[in-house]
Amino acid sequence: MSFRAALPADSARTHDRRRLPRARSVVLSALALLACTLGMLVVRPMLAEVHVALILLLVVLGASAGGGRVLGLASAATAFIIFDVLFVPPYNTLVVANPLDWIVLFAFLTTSVVAAQLLYRAEHVAALRETDRLKDALLASVSHDLRTPLTTIKAMAHELGSLGDERSEIIEQEADRLNRFVADLLDLSRLKAGALPLRVELNAADDLLGALVQRVEASLGRKRLSVTLPPGEALLLGRFDFVQALRALANLVENARKYDPSDAPIEITAERLGTELAIHVADRGPGVQGSDIPRLFEPFQRTRGAASDAGSAGLGLSIAKRVAVAQGGRLTYAAREGGGCVFTLFLPAVDDVGASVELRPRSST
Repeated sequence: MSFRAALPADSARTHDRRRLPRARSVVLSALALLACTLGMLVVRPMLAEVHVALILLLVVLGASAGGGRVLGLASAATAFIIFDVLFVPPYNTLVVANPLDWIVLFAFLTTSVVAAQLLYRAEHVAALRETDRLKDALLASVSHDLRTPLTTIKAMAHELGSLGDERSEIIEQEADRLNRFVADLLDLSRLKAGALPLRVELNAADDLLGALVQRVEASLGRKRLSVTLPPGEALLLGRFDFVQALRALANLVENARKYDPSDAPIEITAERLGTELAIHVADRGPGVQGSDIPRLFEPFQRTRGAASDAGSAGLGLSIAKRVAVAQGGRLTYAAREGGGCVFTLFLPAVDDVGASVELRPRSST
């Protein structure tokens, strides 16, 4: 009972601590507005309207910086009334004798409100960036620290398996899945920091797609993969990191497998479009709702209506897009005619360099 009673008290103390800086900002803003008003009243005959407007605008900006948007807007309204009553003839009344003074007053009010709003947005964006930076640092730290216990868990599971415990296989599978998730988190942090090492060199699209088939075919289950290359003997060549491009395509295929319950195959086609090598991954899944498209490539995003057992943490598309951009490419989404999704990985293409260039065969690992 004492513990439960302490919770509201702690919450109240936290709320009081948050209210103190706000109250201090209100008091300081009010004192600053009062001091400026009294000072300007002393020299009112010497002041022009522009002087009054600039001084009051500084007070409004200070209130916005110290107390946020609400205090800034309240200070702007108060400053507008002070400007009208005390510094626009006839004094000590809301009446404005010269109609042109209304232009000055409303210009001041508009500038104050817009300035307060812009300052609030700038501070909000800065706070979001700092929060995002701290989140990335925390994820990188936690992911790194998880690798050691995961290795220990897998080793113990292997030992249990040697003793005939059937549960060891499930433990190893889950440890592998969690290990892949941790690796994705670490790579996402490196990609955001621009620290993921890349080896960009000349590669052929048919080598890349061949390696892709070898990598994903074991995980497709009943799903089929259809790969189409343009007819003819000309090679589709690009300059990209083979391993990372393969990873991006594997993420796209895995995404299609998870969200396409139909019997239609996952179709992969490659073509040359201008100065880019385009590799399309198309499925017949439910597609993406229009409201989800702007956040489709953000980390930890899953489309609404996705099955809860899809086994996705929402990192695959984000990593694929960042990998593409890191090597001078891009990743796009389009709704497929007849239903489904088409993700297209664009990579820098190069012209056919002829037989003088030898492309070394690569493994899918």
